[in-house]
Amino acid sequence: MHDSLLSGPLRRIVRTWWPLAASWMLMAAEMPMLSAVVARLADPAINLAAYGGVVFPLALIVESPILMLLSASTALSRDWASYRKVWRFMMTAGALLTGLHGLIAFTPLYFVLVRGVLGVPEAIVAPARLGLMIMLPWTWAIAYRRYHQGVLIRFGHAQAVGIGTATRLTANAIVLALGYFIGTLPGIVVAATAVATGVMVEAFYVGRAVQPVLRQQLRPAAAIMPPLTWRAFAAFYIPLALTSLISLLAQPIGSAGLSRMPQPIESLAVWPVVTGLLFLIRSLGFAYNEVVVALLDERGMTPYLRRFTGVLAIATTAILLLIAATPLATFWFGRLSALPADLLALARVGLLLTLPIPALTVVQSWCQGAIVHSRRTRGITEAVVVYLAVNVALLWAGVAWGRTVGLYVGLMAFTLSLAAQTGWLWLRSRATMVAVAARDRAVA
Repeated sequence: MHDSLLSGPLRRIVRTWWPLAASWMLMAAEMPMLSAVVARLADPAINLAAYGGVVFPLALIVESPILMLLSASTALSRDWASYRKVWRFMMTAGALLTGLHGLIAFTPLYFVLVRGVLGVPEAIVAPARLGLMIMLPWTWAIAYRRYHQGVLIRFGHAQAVGIGTATRLTANAIVLALGYFIGTLPGIVVAATAVATGVMVEAFYVGRAVQPVLRQQLRPAAAIMPPLTWRAFAAFYIPLALTSLISLLAQPIGSAGLSRMPQPIESLAVWPVVTGLLFLIRSLGFAYNEVVVALLDERGMTPYLRRFTGVLAIATTAILLLIAATPLATFWFGRLSALPADLLALARVGLLLTLPIPALTVVQSWCQGAIVHSRRTRGITEAVVVYLAVNVALLWAGVAWGRTVGLYVGLMAFTLSLAAQTGWLWLRSRATMVAVAARDRAVA
């Protein structure tokens, strides 16, 4: 029985999931690598805080409208006309958002946002601006590669996504190694250059890898009926874009909160190290979203997808618990990430506050994939509004209390708001799950 299951639907799920999981894990390795190198250069706390507290959150906010192009492309790239329509959106949005990034990085608007809105410590204002300038190519490169990654997944070439991410990580590692051996460059310059170089290299690879798929599989594909219209695309994509924007607003809001609580520089410095490790483990769950989107179309897959959801949630939680509750945490934060003793102690305690997050991530991907499958994506936006409301309320309470280290408040707020978001997604995905079960019963 076990062998037959693995040779059938479960094997298909694993075969679709593992290249995406490998891709996400390689991408997630970027932050720990970056933190490890910057922590070994001059002024590690300042440069880690500048990148993790300002540059990365602002870059994510700018790119948020195109972040869901991976899910959109996986769901919609079924024929040539649909591909070309969404391609025009991708290129236009990439250009406009790159212009916005430049406006923030190269004009006085930067100081309005960073000093006035975020209120970050003055010591990190100047280095963060330099990093944001270097990151200018980030948004357009990500729009291009995420869109074409969706095409590769849709037509059964998920392994190319993993290879692309490996090229990104390789380019990233080369730049980080050069920065480390040169030794005189500011950590923020090394970090931002590595990240920008990596995404451009990956975009180039994905652009080359997708060409045979476009010629041999997408172009000859039968036209969908009814054809994708701009109105239908907007109804599908706008809630997803709003989801990314609202979700990522939590990044600078979190930075603003940490900056106003005890030990602000220490908290901002440790934040990217802890969340980088979390992202590495959560990547196994992130990869599952596109698997659900791609395979829920197939009749009879629902019970196997549900079973895989449970196994993956338990496995990812066990991995984080193993690290947090053993000397592996000291090894990761102290030896690999090179945090000094005081920051290492903050990181170890903070990690324990995040134990539910890996399982929540897997369940979110299961529910969110089902909602994307239904094409009624408003529930995803509603869920992220719940996430942001809970997050802001808890951060506000932490600032008002003013007696707890900002890192601890921020991580607890992250965990509880993710739990609230997951609960809402579960409620909003129920109708789709019932409809899919009825479809499968009708065929059986």
